[in-house]
Amino acid sequence: MSLFAELSIIIGVAFGMSIIMSLLRQPLIIGHILTGLIVGPIIASSISPDTFTLFSEIGIAILLFTVGINLNPKIIKEFGTVAMVTGVSQVVVTSVVGYFIATFMGFSDLASLYIGITLAFSSTIMILKLISDKGDMETLYAKISIGFLLVQDFIAITLLFIIPLVSTGNSSLGDIGIIFGRSILLIILILIIGFYFLPKINKFLSKNIELLFLFAIVWGLGTASIFKFSGFSIEAGALIAGIALSNLPSRHEISARIAPLRDFFIVLFFIMLGTHMATTSASEILPQALIFSVLVLVGEPLILMIIMGILGYKKRTSLQTGLTVAQVSEFSLILLAMGVSYGHIDNRVLSLVTLVGLITIFGSSYLILYSDKIYKVIGKYLSIFERKKTREEKTETIKYLIILFGSNRVGYDFVKEFKRMGKPFLVVDHDPENIELLRQQEVSVDYGDAINLDYLESLDFSQTELVVSTIPNTETNILINHVVKSQNKNTLVVVVAHKIQDALEHYENGVNYVILPHFLGGLYASKIVMDIHDNPEHRQEIKEEHIKSLYARLSDGHEHPKIEVYG
Repeated sequence: MSLFAELSIIIGVAFGMSIIMSLLRQPLIIGHILTGLIVGPIIASSISPDTFTLFSEIGIAILLFTVGINLNPKIIKEFGTVAMVTGVSQVVVTSVVGYFIATFMGFSDLASLYIGITLAFSSTIMILKLISDKGDMETLYAKISIGFLLVQDFIAITLLFIIPLVSTGNSSLGDIGIIFGRSILLIILILIIGFYFLPKINKFLSKNIELLFLFAIVWGLGTASIFKFSGFSIEAGALIAGIALSNLPSRHEISARIAPLRDFFIVLFFIMLGTHMATTSASEILPQALIFSVLVLVGEPLILMIIMGILGYKKRTSLQTGLTVAQVSEFSLILLAMGVSYGHIDNRVLSLVTLVGLITIFGSSYLILYSDKIYKVIGKYLSIFERKKTREEKTETIKYLIILFGSNRVGYDFVKEFKRMGKPFLVVDHDPENIELLRQQEVSVDYGDAINLDYLESLDFSQTELVVSTIPNTETNILINHVVKSQNKNTLVVVVAHKIQDALEHYENGVNYVILPHFLGGLYASKIVMDIHDNPEHRQEIKEEHIKSLYARLSDGHEHPKIEVYG
């Protein structure tokens, strides 16, 4: 059987397992690992380990690249104290407890250290997905969770550099110091390029979505390769590459565009983890896995609740925040895979923590999704975790009541009208020049392509009253309407079309109103003509107002009313 056919079978099995996981409301990562268990014999007997390792490395690199892009230090600034205290304390306490438990079970000191540390990290991607599915992204516990997850990510970044350093064999402290200094210089160089040079060419790159996509791939994988060539890990290089782009206006679009590629290759990484488990005796590691799973599912939430109680948070917030950490992170599995590659630990340790990951991810999914119901049942018993004097629990977030897709030409007048209304509104555009003009006018704007489903789903329409799309593309507007209505069926959706048949199709799909600029322009023009005909005293006033409007458009680059992708 050819490699192509074997990969097709593997992806087919992964798809089948993903359907089962979706029905169980579980993260697909569980299905991917179970797929590895099922297809392990196929991979072991026919597919070259180097081929599968290559695919897995690409998946890890792209995953960490997207994690870096989405790192948001502003959350640390807003919830600095609780994020730092909970993030660091939880990692330290869990690592120490896990280390002693592993040592008691007979693992070596180094293996116990790996186990303890990797059990301490929680899955950023999984937590954000589940919280988003609940619609809790703007709640206090969600923001605190994002804060301490960011702290954990920085700790993990540090480990990505430390592991290669401790793998230098008999190198002296001086040699290690040189390697460490070289890594710092390399990081500084990449970040300087990312923060100071790349924003200058962002406008050029952002004009073409395909060019932006290819640039992101070259930048991410290229930086990872440079780090590998310099003696560091691919994982560290990919993460730093992502952080270097986290300041770009187009970062959300880059992340959304890369997501499908990331998802494909990372599937193969988790499948590979499952194949390692297939070669390990389940009966040998299951009792140990269950003990460590109790530490993660019960111990870690308790640690968070105690810390947050001391900091003065209410028991409900403490419980909901604590339940978010009750699983093993994809970062943990990546760190363990690195440990295996450097010969620090064997596959048995990797299989053990992977099994703990399966158990805890499965269990914590329900804990997060049903945290409100859990609190109703056990809330009265949690007063021990709450101080008599608690802090005020408020979060200030902007809820956009109006979202406009496309600001040029047709959208220009909508922006003026929304300003006059005084309600908070957001403009989404993918033209860097339009974005810059709007920012100069202090208009909230985001770089994004509405045809990208991942980007649309990243927007919060839960409290949006009105969505207007000036994009004359039927497929795009159908997608916008679908995503908006799936989040809030009461939102008023208005779109632009240039053909009567397209307008009728939009109405059939539930759009509230369709603007046909050509017909609407004729109707408006006829009314203007009759107004200046019937009211001679208004002719000069209307004329001057029109001239003023034309000069305003001309100053913003609207030389002629041509139809573009965005209105």
